[in-house]
Amino acid sequence: HDIGKNIVKTVLENYGYTIIDLGRDVPAETIVETVKANKIQLVGLSALMTTTLPAMEKTIQLLHQLECPPKIMVGGAVLTPQYANEMQADYYSKDAQDGVRIAKEVFENV
Repeated sequence: HDIGKNIVKTVLENYGYTIIDLGRDVPAETIVETVKANKIQLVGLSALMTTTLPAMEKTIQLLHQLECPPKIMVGGAVLTPQYANEMQADYYSKDAQDGVRIAKEVFENV
């Protein structure tokens, strides 16, 4: 289930980014609390199956309510750029290298 997420994590770490991996099937509230506690500026969410999309959408909604919301990139087998936009994610990442491009863009503007 989380092979793609682990690939993205490894590639980003190889580019020098620090990653906090919360695992899989993480409650939205746990993600929000981790973002607040660590002042995270970019959150990556991945979905392999359509059954996880409602939880992803809920997580995005909660993250947008934060005083200083992070940028959110989403990816995974069942996502499309259109669906990512409908969920109000900031970025759609088609693969690990695209995730690196997104991270560079986010952190160049910090």
